[in-house]
Amino acid sequence: MTADNTGKRLLEVTDLKTYFFQRETVTKAVDGVSFYLNEGETLSLVGESGCGKSMTCLSLMRVMPPGAKIISGKALFKGRDLLAMNDREIRKLRGSDIALILQDPMASLDPVFSIRDQVGEAFTAHFKIKKADLFSRVINALKIVQIAAPENRVKDFPHQFSGGMQQRIVGAISMACQPSVLIADEPTTSLDVTTQMQYLELLQSLQRQYGIAIIFITHDFGVVAAMSHRVAVMYAGRIVESGATRDIFQNPKHRYTNALLKSVPRLEIETSRLNSIPGQPPKLDSELIGCRFAPRCSWNDDKCTREEPSLMQMGDDHYVACWHPE
Repeated sequence: MTADNTGKRLLEVTDLKTYFFQRETVTKAVDGVSFYLNEGETLSLVGESGCGKSMTCLSLMRVMPPGAKIISGKALFKGRDLLAMNDREIRKLRGSDIALILQDPMASLDPVFSIRDQVGEAFTAHFKIKKADLFSRVINALKIVQIAAPENRVKDFPHQFSGGMQQRIVGAISMACQPSVLIADEPTTSLDVTTQMQYLELLQSLQRQYGIAIIFITHDFGVVAAMSHRVAVMYAGRIVESGATRDIFQNPKHRYTNALLKSVPRLEIETSRLNSIPGQPPKLDSELIGCRFAPRCSWNDDKCTREEPSLMQMGDDHYVACWHPE
């Protein structure tokens, strides 16, 4: 697991709520999320699809899809509240101080513009750069993410690169202004296993070189173990457990966290059937009473179905929202 060489508090999110407003329903996609991020560390947001991981980070960037609205909360970045900034202030911050890598590189890259134009736009959006200097900056950005022969490839278009190289180009755009925080939203999902490992090693190398903090969104516990200093487990729009990566893996307290870890196949154990979590996550457009995981938990009782637990400290920086922690 990643060694802890982190610094002071960089980002602190408190009670973030982002809801989707439709004609007759309100979907509570992010419903009271709180966490922090230190300089130079990696925090992994983990959970099933639809639990609110991506929407949490899109809310911080203020790039939510239509219908979504931030209801409440604070997100202090270097002492300034991201959620209280006006459009001009948040545009200035995006890309320069906080950057985002999405899971599908072809959804991020424009097929009709060359790599030079797209990487160069990251510089011209935030700096006044002479045309002569822009080309050298683009070349250097591609070298940082280990694109081979960037002087020859810079005029190419996205479709002329493999999926792994496309993801590196997206990384070059995100790292162009050397941000303090990099949000990586499942960036290895579309890559094969070998390319995944290479890309993760590249992110770790960039983190050591530039001291960036990373929020890594994933459902892959193998990636979590390799990348993270700390983990926050999300379920149904809320964080149900958070702590140091080693604590989460060796001593999970929430029944959901434990179930997730048990569902990961292990090579050293021969089994004919993989573990699964029974049932389905709750619908976030309905009224939720009690613990949100209770219908799928074998330890639930009357209190679990009546009262929603809040995060309780179980150890040094280890928190869990469960009435019956392990």
